[in-house]
Amino acid sequence: MVMESLDDTDKTNIYDTSTMAANLPSLPLHNNNNNNGFPSSNTDSSLPHSSTIHLDHGDKVALESYWWKMRDKCTVEIKGWEFLSYGRDRTNSVCWFMSPELRDAIKRLHGLVGNAEIDNSYLVVGNGATQLFQAALFALSSSPSPSPHNPINVVAAAPYYSGYPDETDMVRSSLYKWSGDAREYDKNEAYIEIVNYPNNPDGSVRTTPVVNNKYGCEGKLIHDLVFYWPHYTPITHKAKHDLMIFSLSKCTGHSGSRIGWAIVKDIDIARKMTKFIVLNSVGVSRESQTRAAKIMEVLYNSYQSLRFDGSKKDSELFFEYSRHLLKDRWEKLRRVISENGDFILHNQFSQRAYCNFRKESSEAYPAFAWFMCKKEEDCGIYMEKKMKVVARTGNRFGSDSKFARIDMLGTGDNEFDEFLDRLSTIYQRG
Repeated sequence: MVMESLDDTDKTNIYDTSTMAANLPSLPLHNNNNNNGFPSSNTDSSLPHSSTIHLDHGDKVALESYWWKMRDKCTVEIKGWEFLSYGRDRTNSVCWFMSPELRDAIKRLHGLVGNAEIDNSYLVVGNGATQLFQAALFALSSSPSPSPHNPINVVAAAPYYSGYPDETDMVRSSLYKWSGDAREYDKNEAYIEIVNYPNNPDGSVRTTPVVNNKYGCEGKLIHDLVFYWPHYTPITHKAKHDLMIFSLSKCTGHSGSRIGWAIVKDIDIARKMTKFIVLNSVGVSRESQTRAAKIMEVLYNSYQSLRFDGSKKDSELFFEYSRHLLKDRWEKLRRVISENGDFILHNQFSQRAYCNFRKESSEAYPAFAWFMCKKEEDCGIYMEKKMKVVARTGNRFGSDSKFARIDMLGTGDNEFDEFLDRLSTIYQRG
């Protein structure tokens, strides 16, 4: 069965960002009162200097202020008698527990942004990208059935997302095993390579695999595209890979809903992924799917209404609002780092490229900052000891402990500004 084709969305007239960008306000360093026209996501007016700031997670709580503004449009009412069954869409022969509303919302969103090709592919919904990643490993490593004594190798180019090794080896599967840095892989064995772009943790855009297997062994690919959205990076092409993973968490910030989806070309792989999810969690919460579909609908409709009347403000358009928030934080961070002799910001100067969504040349503003400490061997320990800032140390990413990852959207404005204050004074304190 071939999934329904997306209606071709003409993005030419959706909006013209040339005038919108010119009207974006310039935000000064440590101005807690200016939040792009929205209430601050912080509830406290200040953060005590003795408090620990946690910047090691992947939550995007800084986006809370946008969704607070949109709360009435996004509200979903679920009655007590609804959703008693697991749910079954008899028109979907692959992912039977996926709601038609969510399926359609995902298609519309990708059609609007233009970041992924869905035509002639199958959608599989999961409990976040983590479950879908494990489902993909199961599906790819069991096709065809491997030898029980020779599990397939799983690799990714360092620095890679810190969750890949643990998620791969947690169940000690006989089907697959973690085998480290893809650049160092040199075995006469089958393998699965994970290609992540924009890359977590350093924000680099590397769209192609790096394994150069001289033995000619079969290599299968998983493309982790959870950050391939226009607030993080220019949308330079429509991704058409065999297996692509996205998540609501990184797109809109709704991590707690635990919704992710995979776009899969091979029906057998899609069915095996569905089987894994059924055996693992008997499907995906229908309440979460309903909320996710509503969130996507509100996001999509805001751009569609702009197409007709052109009166939307930047603060009412999710990707513009989020991109401006990230841009503001990156500019503040770069100014502080330029005056600090303790750290080097390795993704300080991001690539510029023409963005097909925004219809103009655009700079990338990654979700994470990738630090290197010049003085100490362990950047994470140094930051926690000297600044009371918890970061994720580089060795978790297959890199050197001199590196550390900082979440650029993991706090409200007050906490982020307090982080900058501590960063700006640590060099003088010694």
